[in-house]
Amino acid sequence: MNTPELYDYAPLLQVMLVGLAVAAIPLGWVWLRNAHTGTAGRLQALTVLTLFLTFDLVLFGAFTRLTDSGLGCPDWPGCYGNASPLGAAHAISAAQTAMPTGPVTHGKAWVEMVHRYLATSVGVLILTLAMASWWRLFRGARGAPVSPWWPTFTLAWVCLQGAFGAWTVTMKLFPAIVTLHLIGGLVLLALLCAQAVAYARPAQAVRVTGRAGVLLVFALLAAQTVLGGWVSTNYAVLACDSFPLCQGSWWPEMNFTQAFQIWRPLGQLQDGSYLSFAGLTAIHYAHRLGAYVVLLALAALAWRLHRRPATRRPARWLAALTALQFATGLSNVVLGWPLLAAVAHTGGAAALVVVMTWTLCVSRRAAASFSVSPRLSA
Repeated sequence: MNTPELYDYAPLLQVMLVGLAVAAIPLGWVWLRNAHTGTAGRLQALTVLTLFLTFDLVLFGAFTRLTDSGLGCPDWPGCYGNASPLGAAHAISAAQTAMPTGPVTHGKAWVEMVHRYLATSVGVLILTLAMASWWRLFRGARGAPVSPWWPTFTLAWVCLQGAFGAWTVTMKLFPAIVTLHLIGGLVLLALLCAQAVAYARPAQAVRVTGRAGVLLVFALLAAQTVLGGWVSTNYAVLACDSFPLCQGSWWPEMNFTQAFQIWRPLGQLQDGSYLSFAGLTAIHYAHRLGAYVVLLALAALAWRLHRRPATRRPARWLAALTALQFATGLSNVVLGWPLLAAVAHTGGAAALVVVMTWTLCVSRRAAASFSVSPRLSA
């Protein structure tokens, strides 16, 4: 079996050009559709569109992981030193022949490379946001709702996210790296959502209290999302195949020491031995126990926010997404981790991060008032 170098930068320019070509489509659409709104209007529209496409990228990343396509091209940034699986067809065929059920197939290679193309295009869009924001400032525009440092930091973050994407491949799906890659994508969504809310034109002044409660629930959601990523990247979903019991017990045999040994290869421990089924069960059950707490917290927050006219729309989103997460999480367990439910569960977590960021952005301490667009609040 032909094993390529882990890093082969020969196709880097070509991969970047593909990402630029993909990004040119939404860029052209935004610039033409908002031709009469000025730079600020275009930046607002591009921020919202980039948020939407980043959400799609997170979903496609989940699809890539759940279809075992993460090593479809075992080198980075290309595929066997080529910019696409077309040029690597011979090497992929040889790998597939040597291991018909292995990580490298023509289909998995395409899934992996499409994910890289989409990630590169999102990077181009964020780079455009940063450059345009600074250009607007240098031209003398003042009072911008979003400081240029926000998209600049977002650009730095997406570069770090790209590095984690590379390490995901070159470190052979190292669980800690894959989990951090997932969390990085969710942080990227939060950064873009905060900027999109800031760009929304103020229409009415309202006052909302309870920011501390929103922060607390957001922290619980973040911890639960990390646990969920740890479950997925360790393939521990099927350690419990029933609900509410696990393996016929309320407290099955578990090994938490193994479960949360963080820096280790996939399926192994630091000493080279295999991660036991009791360890996988502990990973799964910790996430399940956390889910009970977070679902109750989200439901309580949605009920509280729904009592205030200014936050009824995010409250409804929170309630709907909480129900979706429960349904998809339960489906993953009792239906044997179907692909649709698994992708939807990741998408629900990403959507919750966006809605919680939105809610946090339209919340202020009781001593301060703020303005919210009717599209975001009423």
